[in-house]
Amino acid sequence: MSRNIIGSTARWSLGSSRWAAAGVASATAAAVTLSVLTGAGTAFAAAPAPVVTRAALDPALVAGRGASVNFLEQEAENATHNGTIIGPSRAAYTLPAEASGRTAVKLTPGQYVEFTLPSAANAINVRYSIPDAPKGGGITAPLDVTVNGGSRKTMTLTSQYAWLYNQYPFSNDPNAGLLHPDWWITECGCVPAYTTPAPVITTPFRPNHFYDEQRLLLNKKYKAGDKVRLTVPAGSNAAWTVIDLLDSELVGLPYVDLIASNVLLFGADPFGKKDSADAFDKAIAFAKRFHLDVYVPPGTYQVNRHIIVDNVTIKGAGSWWTIIKGKEVALSTPAPDGSVHTGVGFYGKDSSVGGSTNVHLSGFAIEGDVRDRIDTDQVNGIGGAMSNSTIDGLYIRHTKVGLWFDGPMSNVKVTNNVIVDQIADGLNFHIGVTDSLVKNNFIRNSGDDALAMWSETTANANNTFDHNTVQTPVLANGIAIYGGADNTVSNNLIADPIREGSAIQVGSRFGAVAFTGHLWITNNTTVRAGTFELNWNIGLGAIWFFALDKSIDADIQVVGDNFLDNTYNAIMFVSDWPVKDLYTITNVHFKDIKVDGTGTSVVSGRVAGSATFENVDARNVGAVGINNCGSFHFTPSGSEFSLSGSGNDGGGTTGPWFGSWQLPNTITCDDRPPVVVPPAPSAW
Repeated sequence: MSRNIIGSTARWSLGSSRWAAAGVASATAAAVTLSVLTGAGTAFAAAPAPVVTRAALDPALVAGRGASVNFLEQEAENATHNGTIIGPSRAAYTLPAEASGRTAVKLTPGQYVEFTLPSAANAINVRYSIPDAPKGGGITAPLDVTVNGGSRKTMTLTSQYAWLYNQYPFSNDPNAGLLHPDWWITECGCVPAYTTPAPVITTPFRPNHFYDEQRLLLNKKYKAGDKVRLTVPAGSNAAWTVIDLLDSELVGLPYVDLIASNVLLFGADPFGKKDSADAFDKAIAFAKRFHLDVYVPPGTYQVNRHIIVDNVTIKGAGSWWTIIKGKEVALSTPAPDGSVHTGVGFYGKDSSVGGSTNVHLSGFAIEGDVRDRIDTDQVNGIGGAMSNSTIDGLYIRHTKVGLWFDGPMSNVKVTNNVIVDQIADGLNFHIGVTDSLVKNNFIRNSGDDALAMWSETTANANNTFDHNTVQTPVLANGIAIYGGADNTVSNNLIADPIREGSAIQVGSRFGAVAFTGHLWITNNTTVRAGTFELNWNIGLGAIWFFALDKSIDADIQVVGDNFLDNTYNAIMFVSDWPVKDLYTITNVHFKDIKVDGTGTSVVSGRVAGSATFENVDARNVGAVGINNCGSFHFTPSGSEFSLSGSGNDGGGTTGPWFGSWQLPNTITCDDRPPVVVPPAPSAW
């Protein structure tokens, strides 16, 4: 969704805390020097056995949380290599910060990373970064793949879908001046257009969105213990190649449906040489006439526009086998919805005409061609309104948003999908989506909120985000709930948010209707969240509550969640400075929570209101347990934010985190406390 600068006063923008050992520096230092991106480090010794992780953690630490997927994740820094480790660093606009686990391996031509397969596999997925072209637009470069030193396959890597720059909505030009010189920026602590002398802004300004990933089917099934080596050829035109991780998978045989409306019978081209959109339309019409499913056999199909779906089932042979790929096409005149481009996507009918119903999509990949962010463009993998529908087992890459639903609509189930490398959100329920489920999806490298419910004008209600994995959202939050009623966020794993957001946000913003009823946030795990907010120059919480447009007073229960390795705070309540005396946050209740490691506090209060805490255990807390600023009036009666509860144990450098001397509303305000880097998470 559209982003706004969220903080404007000097009082909240002076100074900056630092993540010294892990590399979180001030935004000024991090953003203006491209040389920081390549990092520095030392060669890593060979790992004695394959190290399988989930979100760069020991899987035992996140058991029962996140998506169950068909692949196994291995971090490059744990593999054998002769390259250079970059990171760890959490400084925005740097390559390590956007890597899984905030660490990766940089190779120069001739160097390699070698992974030992932990289980039988016949397919791999490589997450990587290579440089941009000097004037933007990306380059391509080879990466050789061998198994056990045998025959070589060459992947062609690209940076054409990476490397954004500048202020929102970003630019593909590394040499461009400020898009919004009338916005306040952290780099100079000023509004450049109204500053004399005018500040010098170094380009490239705020480079980000560095990574992409690519899948490869191997020539046969390999066994556990076999060695997959990724080598940058000596003649590569990429000065460096960063390998973040490798996912390995045993892909099954293609699904076949002989009693279906087969797109090949209507002229679809499985070699991708000609546009197959019309053939898809004909296959859909035939299927609806004779009450059949539509089947898309193995192949790569070129589709350069929306396929409108209603009362139809479309099945592919599996997301590795059936690939529906399209170019982004400029429209001769803008569409009524404001789009200036179209591209590949499966869209329900618009809600203004009743939307679609009974749509079932499964077993294929959608590969877009979106390289810049234009918020009016409908160039999403899935779009429109689809009630009583299912989206299952898709792989969606290089679209603007993986799935953007514009309601009102109800009863959609989004399950078992992989959504990667998006310019904006991974999935967004927008306007009046009800009684719907998003479960067991894997989202990595979204360019905005990975999963969002945005109740603009009409409440989203009775929806659940459950057992999803979110990794490295480059901008904004892992999971964001903007208004609505009776929604649930449960059993999710959220790792490595980068900037202008954190792992979980409960936000009254973007014109959303008020929160009503209840909001349940239960049994989620976040790791390496609690980020540094570059506009405010303060640290956020892994979960943060933001009252910008109105007060938050619905019944919010946060139960059974684990907040691990927080860069700054685990929990935060905040309002923007101009409205801090207008809005409050109340009726929020925490129970049975574990906090393992905070750079600063367990709770940061920067708003008027209250919250309760029961059985919240914390350890490795880097600063005062409750950093309570209230609404910054510092009254004799104490802070305007109060805390109460019982059974809260543990703490850190300043003693018990929930010490009685801090309750209910002692002013303990340190606007930017120093950061104490916690140890890595471990079993409780």
